[in-house]
Amino acid sequence: MAEDKLDTIALLKALAESPKRDNRAYHHAIAEARQAFEDAEIALGGPVEVRTKTKMKRNGEYTVKWTFKRLT
Repeated sequence: MAEDKLDTIALLKALAESPKRDNRAYHHAIAEARQAFEDAEIALGGPVEVRTKTKMKRNGEYTVKWTFKRLT
């Protein structure tokens, strides 16, 4: 039992000391998506629905196309 507790403590210390993941690109993309929805609602004059198309390019870029349509 004591050995399990020491293993758990060692694991928690290792997790605490490990490098943190950099989520800046993710947060930036989410902020851009929220802004795109806001801009579409202003431009189209109300609530919108969205359709997306995704594509992985040969050069490794991942492209997402957003198409907004006003809800009727």
